[in-house]
Amino acid sequence: MSNQYQGGSYLFGVADPKDVFTSEDLSDEHRMIGETVTRFVAEKILPRMDEIEEKKAGLMRELIAESAELGLLGADVAEEYGGIQAGILCSTVIADKIGCSGSFSLGSGVCVGIGALPIVHFGNKDQKSRYLPDIVSARKISAYALTESDAGSDAMSIKTKAVLSEDGKHFILSGSKCFISNAGIADLFIVYAKINGEQFSAFIVDVAEGVSTGPEEHKMGIRGSSTCMVYFDKVKVPVENLLHLPGKGHHVAFNILNFGRHHISGNALGAMKYALDLAAAHANERKQFKTPIAKFGMIKEKLAEMAARIYAAESVVYRNGGLLESRLESLDLSGDDAGEVIAKGIEDYAIECSLEKVFVTEVEAYVVDEAVQIHGGYGFIADYPVERLYRDARVHRIFEGTNEINRTLIVITLLRRAGAGVLPLPKSIEAVMARLKAGHVPVRHDDGDLVQGFKDVFCYTLGLAHKRYGETLMEEQETLGRLADIAIYAYASESVWVRTQKAVAANGQNLTHKNNMMTVFVYEAAERVALAAREVIASLATGEEMAAMLAGLHNLLRYERINLLALRRNIAAVISEAGKYVS
Repeated sequence: MSNQYQGGSYLFGVADPKDVFTSEDLSDEHRMIGETVTRFVAEKILPRMDEIEEKKAGLMRELIAESAELGLLGADVAEEYGGIQAGILCSTVIADKIGCSGSFSLGSGVCVGIGALPIVHFGNKDQKSRYLPDIVSARKISAYALTESDAGSDAMSIKTKAVLSEDGKHFILSGSKCFISNAGIADLFIVYAKINGEQFSAFIVDVAEGVSTGPEEHKMGIRGSSTCMVYFDKVKVPVENLLHLPGKGHHVAFNILNFGRHHISGNALGAMKYALDLAAAHANERKQFKTPIAKFGMIKEKLAEMAARIYAAESVVYRNGGLLESRLESLDLSGDDAGEVIAKGIEDYAIECSLEKVFVTEVEAYVVDEAVQIHGGYGFIADYPVERLYRDARVHRIFEGTNEINRTLIVITLLRRAGAGVLPLPKSIEAVMARLKAGHVPVRHDDGDLVQGFKDVFCYTLGLAHKRYGETLMEEQETLGRLADIAIYAYASESVWVRTQKAVAANGQNLTHKNNMMTVFVYEAAERVALAAREVIASLATGEEMAAMLAGLHNLLRYERINLLALRRNIAAVISEAGKYVS
């Protein structure tokens, strides 16, 4: 893969297939690890879900330790610190395959993700040597303590304070954190505090005198994971446990959240696949009017739509996994400024990580909801796994920055990069407007044409909104949200389209099932893109001016209607025959 991809640039050109990683590109090693995780979850986790949900004492720690024995906590950790250094794509596979396990996927995910990656990417050699071997082996359980009662999405407003001791050997840490995953079983925390109440910084904090936790929170979902308040009462933190640089904790926090968004998306992908597997199997077995409900048209439609959206989510997750791995491999981390280099390198993909998290978690929400519906009354009963999947999925749209915050980040980041001359947004807007004025806008005849149309619509709609609002556009959250949706569907649709084209080229034949799922997704995306753009336009103008703007939109997104009902029936037939998700 090329290392030259600039974050956000997918909107301003045509993707080169060699730069888009797909799940079909996974190596034999990746697949073997995936099979190992699948067996572990099937044999060790799912049979004990009731005990996990009840928070059986010591069980979560025991299971995390068992996963550590298989090397599942060390994919992103160098071998010299006990890891297997298999890369982000490997950890993506693990997140995917472990996603169906709900509470366990969160508990172990914190250990390998936000609870370890700050040290992996921003720690010095001494910090890595002291902490990573214990995290990788599960001798120590880690947690990530950022959120406070008055500082959720606005992380920079935290109140937790760190003051240097008189002898200069310790920071004295005081404050509290809320909604901290793994808090009740953690041995160490990655804690964010302000030095002297001013410099936002990150610390590695061992559980010691002055560290305490509140009672376990009673949650809607992921009930088996530990979630508590954490209190720091004049905790002595050695100065050598300052992570990265004083006042640069935001480099750690925000870039680790980018990894976290990718990891959560992998978990959501695994959960939705499991939900479809359960729904397809139930639809084949459940009979009404002496006929399996999988034979009924509306059930077919649900199965097909679930499969098409999962196919798109899978395409986005593995595309981003490839992007992140390629970027990390391209960075020179040999110098003393490794943390700064990583921060800059990963921040470049903040747009892709935000849109991935929004898109994939919302597909998950749709899929688990339809899985419950296909189960009928049984889906509402706790004896059936889809009931748990439904509850567990809800928090994914809140974790790692709410989907609302991530939507605003997508467009604001694009605008800022365009203003800095990094992305050619102004030129792209001018080009789209010029083509419209000259009447050089062809009818979109296929999926690839439609994908380009989505990008044109984004530039067109953003151009109109920016002309209307100017710099205050960043304050128009409803407009930003709809623009983000257009950008999201452009990325997801391109990911699906490129994946399918690569698969066809590699197999030298027409892959009907993949093509059907691609077409259903892309043509449905066209309707959503058009709706979002129309709503923005209707908020910008009235009368003849609005009519002219809508006419421009229509010209940019003219396409021939196709029989999606027939395609969905074909997709459903494949899913029903297999009794599970098939890509």
